[in-house]
Amino acid sequence: MAREKKVETVAAPATTPAARSGRRATSYDVARIAGVSQSMVSRCFAPGGSIAPAKRDHILKIASELGYRPNALAQGLISGRTNMVAVLISSLTNRYYPEVLDELSRRLTERDIRVLLFSLNAESEVDAVLDQVWRHSVDGVISAARLSDGQIRLFDEHHVPLVLYNRTARAASAASVCCDSTTGERDLVERLLNAGHRRFAIIAGPDDSYVGEERRVAALARLAEAGIDDVPVVRGDFSYDSGRAGMHDLARKTGRIPDALICVSDQMAIGAMDAARIDLGIAIPKDLSIVGFDGSGPAGWASYALTSIRQPVRRMTEAAVAMLMERIEDGTTPAERRLFAGELLGGGSARIGS
Repeated sequence: MAREKKVETVAAPATTPAARSGRRATSYDVARIAGVSQSMVSRCFAPGGSIAPAKRDHILKIASELGYRPNALAQGLISGRTNMVAVLISSLTNRYYPEVLDELSRRLTERDIRVLLFSLNAESEVDAVLDQVWRHSVDGVISAARLSDGQIRLFDEHHVPLVLYNRTARAASAASVCCDSTTGERDLVERLLNAGHRRFAIIAGPDDSYVGEERRVAALARLAEAGIDDVPVVRGDFSYDSGRAGMHDLARKTGRIPDALICVSDQMAIGAMDAARIDLGIAIPKDLSIVGFDGSGPAGWASYALTSIRQPVRRMTEAAVAMLMERIEDGTTPAERRLFAGELLGGGSARIGS
């Protein structure tokens, strides 16, 4: 006698007019199947939306079955936000510390915020991009490029929250996150002085770079306090090539090699090291001490082991994003400045004291 086959029945998935017509499911479709209001569906997908856990799980299950995903533009119309933040960064900044952009993007994405990137060839080009920033109606801006006081005031006029990254405002009021470059640079110079160095030179950055100028001024000020005023200075653009060329410029213009070379970025310090060792036959650190600033990846490579100050990029970007979100949530939050100390990287490129 033939054995009767057992047939299992499987419930057909819920169908909607959207599914039958081939169009995407909407929040109204989810609400109808879940037996709730459309506003409850919207609250379910809104960050911090007030809804009971069991009800949320039920709605999410129906939404998953229907293939529903909330539309970001529609959510923005409801909330009055675009969930988009502009990041202004100069190509020079991104060249000597690319981790800044990566960390900012990562932390904003974690908050479901889209990043609108404006990359400037020089910090003096900000005016050319500000009109684009206003047109995109961003919720806020993090600027790792130099802004004038007048440009900062425009953010208040357009009601766009602003956080300055590794920069400060002079007269205008703006929130900022900074590495203490002045203290870090002075510490490097102090240690070089304590090790007996007396003939110094500096490879500085472009004169429109806020960070580069802050470091150059701090180094010269500490040397002046030590009675050292004859300090040759050449400028680079934070790149390896400009550091290498800067070392040759100093040798040619001064006719002598200094005891210590202060470079305001790691990339230029590495270029100067190669020029000294490979091109000029100078022993480092025996005949010449070289220091940088930033603590970027190549600084720690065994062939360089650069003495430098490392910026706490992770902590600084966390603070910048948190401060911006606070100001997006509450436009009356007052301006503040958060200052982070750098960390000395001993390295082997310089003879330094304690």
